[in-house]
Amino acid sequence: QVQLVESGGGLVQAGGSLTLSCAASGSIFSINAMGWYRPAPGKQREFVALIPTGGRTDYADSVKGRFTISRDNAKNTVYLQMNSLKPEDTAVYYCHARIQRVATGGTNNYWGQGTQVTVSS
Repeated sequence: QVQLVESGGGLVQAGGSLTLSCAASGSIFSINAMGWYRPAPGKQREFVALIPTGGRTDYADSVKGRFTISRDNAKNTVYLQMNSLKPEDTAVYYCHARIQRVATGGTNNYWGQGTQVTVSS
């Protein structure tokens, strides 16, 4: 089994900062990518930030220059540093990981339970 556990959400005033964390645990051979998503109109979830293993980080246009995604590979943990937060950033943020559980298998998608970020004006 694989579990993603998120933390770090909370209430912050516009212009403030929060850092989200997500730790993957369980049967993991490798993690191909980790990222963060949030709900959006007309979508179940929208991409916020992505950090592939061995690849370049990527961000939604709405958060570029404000959010920074990083990973601690030894701990299978991904972080999202959120600066200059705006009320429109208010959402439940979901951690995502694409994980290869065994060397001979393919990858599967896993999701965290979500952590609430609320930005007041």
